[in-house]
Amino acid sequence: MAVYTEVTDEALRAFLSDYALGDLVAFRGIAEGVENSNYALKTEAGDFILTLYEKRVDPAELPYFLGLMDHMAGRGLACPTPVHARDGQALRVLAGRPAAIVTFLPGVWPRKVRPDHCAPLGRALAQMHRAGEGFAILRPNALGPGGWAPLLDGCRARGDEVQPGLVGELDAALSGILAAWPGEGALPRGHIHADLFPDNVFFLPDSGGKPQVSGLIDFYFACSELLAYDVAICLNAWCFEADYAFNVTKARALLSAYDAVRPMSADERAALPVLCRGAALRFLLTRLYDWTHTPAGALVTRKDPLEYLRKLRFFVQADSASALGL
Repeated sequence: MAVYTEVTDEALRAFLSDYALGDLVAFRGIAEGVENSNYALKTEAGDFILTLYEKRVDPAELPYFLGLMDHMAGRGLACPTPVHARDGQALRVLAGRPAAIVTFLPGVWPRKVRPDHCAPLGRALAQMHRAGEGFAILRPNALGPGGWAPLLDGCRARGDEVQPGLVGELDAALSGILAAWPGEGALPRGHIHADLFPDNVFFLPDSGGKPQVSGLIDFYFACSELLAYDVAICLNAWCFEADYAFNVTKARALLSAYDAVRPMSADERAALPVLCRGAALRFLLTRLYDWTHTPAGALVTRKDPLEYLRKLRFFVQADSASALGL
């Protein structure tokens, strides 16, 4: 369910009167997504996505997200482009919620990731990092290393209910990751997506039937962070099989294609194993927190934190970049 705030026809038509998009043609809620209310919007000007930002989103951060998409789209990245109203503003209010319209991107996200998805992903990720250069607003990563200990503390009371000994194992992993984490200024920083899972990447086939990225979506975890950390998140999200075996062929395709657009430095390559451990821990902890704090019967599909425990254990053993496909 991803429609938390209902929008009446009357309110929508009044909202659209501030835009040069012509008359409303069609309008429906979109089921995918968990943070905000999303609607597919069709007007005489074409297809768009209308998003109402719900209470979990800080309105003060919306200029960063919308500005970053505007900046990246202006530099040629295939991502949603905010539509500006006649007064030049992209962020407005609808049904009591901050709201914005962005362009619609064609394509389908891969339900099953194949190796031939990974090279186009790597290119698109590097292009995104290049496209973010020059965007002046910064947003700290609230779910970065500084946020992991508080998340783990919030799970201590019930963490071992998920698996006996889990909290102790995570304490040890966190200590090792923080001790090895790159220091300030050690690696290149920029604007990262921070949540580039398969459902946030659209593909279309090229003339030969091979998948090519048609767009990157959902920038609402984007932040200013180590660029190679975004690569590590993608290795976690795209390069494991259903049995949690790491597919080095997928990883090599992703990393080689990334390197062809934005070559990683020797220091970034050396840091990749600990960045992968950190990325695995980050998603493990947020899933574990949701798992232990979501009330029984809530209309939310909880994601299994143990998926990322298995990934974390792999990366703890993979202590060199060559084990990851470099």
